[in-house]
This record gives sequence, C-alpha cells and structure tokens, in this order.
Amino acid sequence: MSFSQQLREEADHIFNACYNHPFIQGIADGTLGKEQLIHYVKQDFEYLNAIMQAYAFGITKSSRREDMEMFNTSISFVLNSETHPHVNLCNVAGVKYEDLQGYPLAPTAQHYTRHMLNASQSGTLGEVIAVVLPCPYIYLDIGERLVKEVNPDTSHPFYEWITFYGVQTEEVRMYKYLKRLDELAEAATEEERKRMKEHFMISCQLEYMFFDMAYTLQNWPVQKQCTAVSN
Repeated sequence: MSFSQQLREEADHIFNACYNHPFIQGIADGTLGKEQLIHYVKQDFEYLNAIMQAYAFGITKSSRREDMEMFNTSISFVLNSETHPHVNLCNVAGVKYEDLQGYPLAPTAQHYTRHMLNASQSGTLGEVIAVVLPCPYIYLDIGERLVKEVNPDTSHPFYEWITFYGVQTEEVRMYKYLKRLDELAEAATEEERKRMKEHFMISCQLEYMFFDMAYTLQNWPVQKQCTAVSN
C-alpha cells in the first residue's frame, strides 16, 4: 500500500463524516439555508486565497518544472474556475458574489489557513502537498458521491455546485499530487513522513470543521456591542 493510500484509509472516517455533515446533506436535498450559504462563501473566499499562497510556497520549494506546473495549474484553477460553485451558492441565497468578499475569518477558518500556511512555508515540498491535499480530495469524494446518490438534474438548486466537484471532464488534478506525494514519501525520512501524515490528518479534520463552521454560523464569541447615544 502506498503512502497516499495509507493516508486515505486512515482518514476514511473523516471523509465519511464530511459527506454526512448537515451542511453537505443540505446541499444534497437542496434545503441549505441562506445564512449558511452566505457564511460559507465569505469564509471560503478567504480560504481559497490562502491555499493559493500555499501552492505558491510549493513553487518556491520545487526544483522540477513539472512540480512548478502542477502548483501553477492549481492556482489558475482557483482563480478562474472555482468561482463558479461560489456563484451558484450566491444565486440560491439571492446575493452578489462580489458583496461577500473581504470579510474577517471566523475561528475555524483562521485556524485552517494558519495551519496550511505555516506548514507550507516552513515545511518540505512533501509537507506542502500533504497539507493542501485534503481540500480537493474531500471535495472530489463529496461531489462524486452526490452525483451518484442524488443524481441531480438542472432543476436542483445546487446542480452546478455538485457537478462542478463531482463530474470531472479531464484528468483529475489531484492524482498528480497523490503520485508526487508517494514519490517524495519514499525518499523522505521517517520524521518527515510523520509530519506529512500529521499535516494531512489535521487538514482533513479542519475540512469537517469548516463545514460545521458554516452550518452553525460560527463567529468569535465576544463581539463589540454598539450602544445608542442619548442627547
């Protein structure tokens, strides 16, 4: 069993928990609320900015042009394509995508972005791949399962979101990351492999927490109270 297969097997319970989370099941049955959709898009816009920065750190650690192209392709995908599922959610919520950009990070989103950027900045090339991999991996799993189990048609409110992640019209980009991760793990020390595994597993947990953050409308617990000024 390869290193990436071991990681996937050990994280299977998290993949299943993500799929069964009420946020994803609300997408499945088309009932996810407006507030949850808006909170998710606000936070995911900032998360995607961070993952592009993590991919950029991967480029700085690459000596092969194939690796540089792999990360560059992912950056281009986020910039030019991954706006489409966000726009779908915004259309259902009845808001403009442009109005949901530039908001502060909620606690879970901040934790996730800091975890990803810290590992990608200070770690090896293998650690960069390990820490960013759960995002596309889990979304592909969710999308494929929704396509199979829900089989939505164009009347489904989240048809575009589901098919964007679940119907791949070309080779799945993630497979290149899996192959490269296995190559790097084979040449890595035992200590580095442990760090790679830890980064991967924490990112998987934070994917679940991200869905939960959106569903529960998580915010910082202590908010500034505005008081009326009397004349």
